[in-house]
Amino acid sequence: MPHIDASGKSNPGIRDGETNLPKIDAVLLAAAAILTLAAAPASARDFPYCLQGGDWGYPGNCQFDSYEQCMTTASGTRAGCDINPVVAFRRRQQDQQPQPRTPQSQRRY
Repeated sequence: MPHIDASGKSNPGIRDGETNLPKIDAVLLAAAAILTLAAAPASARDFPYCLQGGDWGYPGNCQFDSYEQCMTTASGTRAGCDINPVVAFRRRQQDQQPQPRTPQSQRRY
């Protein structure tokens, strides 16, 4: 039996008791997934320089690509700039890692 809506019109595509909710739910779910993925950062990274001191504390405001950029922001404040401690620690860890050994078959004497 066709569905009669509130205006009295017949909609043969919908039977009594059926709704378009499953389609709407799927559309809303797809939209939510797209928005969630679009809001995610493209890539997380640590900037090399931090604005430190004054109201910033430690490690400070670490969003600067260059020392000059950081110092320009610090100009006229009680803050200064230094290397991001996360970046410094990572560099130190990389420097201390043992170098891979060359297999004996590739050694030259």
